[in-house]
Amino acid sequence: MSEPKMIKTRGDGIEIQLAVWEGKGRPILCVHGLTANSRFWDCTASALTSQCRIIAMDLRGRGLSDKPPTGYSIEHHCRDIISLMDDQGLERPVLMGHSLGAFISLVLAAQHPQRVDRLILVDGGGKLSEVQMAKVFAGIKPSLDRLGQVFPSFEAYVSLMKQAPFLQPWNIYMETYFQYEVEKVEGGVRSRVHPKHIEEEAINLRKGDSTQFYSRVSCPTLILRATKGMLAEDDVVLPEDVAERMTREIKNSRRVDIEGTNHYTILFQPNPKRDQAILNFLSE
Repeated sequence: MSEPKMIKTRGDGIEIQLAVWEGKGRPILCVHGLTANSRFWDCTASALTSQCRIIAMDLRGRGLSDKPPTGYSIEHHCRDIISLMDDQGLERPVLMGHSLGAFISLVLAAQHPQRVDRLILVDGGGKLSEVQMAKVFAGIKPSLDRLGQVFPSFEAYVSLMKQAPFLQPWNIYMETYFQYEVEKVEGGVRSRVHPKHIEEEAINLRKGDSTQFYSRVSCPTLILRATKGMLAEDDVVLPEDVAERMTREIKNSRRVDIEGTNHYTILFQPNPKRDQAILNFLSE
């Protein structure tokens, strides 16, 4: 597993932490999901750095980025990304987002077409029905429940995650990700992510409608879809009808289903089909 270089950069009035894998080829800026961090991309980055330079950010409130008391919305994240792109001299990177990060990337590509070369949406960016949204939030509930809790040790913290059915089989990438996620506090360790920031984010996310941005995306777009649910068969983040609408309404888009993966393992597990789909898309 290749270790990234960790650097600070400028967001919109705050400091943003980046993990950078210095590879050959074009830059890919990676945007993680709701409660994740830059190290969610370790596995994918390891597979792509032979042909790409991978830059993964900690969104505000996550990882080692600043954590302002408020300001958790798609608009805030887009401003942070434009600022860090300017700071890092990234004129037109490929933008790759997972989950919430896919929604952020979609909006940014629609609003700033001159700044995005290509767009990769990994299991996110779709408009879900209220019923499906409730299923997805039930699926990610174990992930949300860890926030704010103090565990006596990292081992106690991660043992909960090791039992999660959606994280099987456990691997070194997951271990590294969760080590990066925790901070030492009195009485043990806890996630660096504050529950109230995620509450604000989730409220703002539910207000958004991603479909209004589909027709405004002009760059080539790859949609990668996980086919399995997290805790149930049907708590998928991109149901068939949602993914089909995205592919139909986002001009110049294509979709690749990554069979046998769920919302987490689509990035956490080595997957040659995923990596080849990305490399093929970039080489066209």
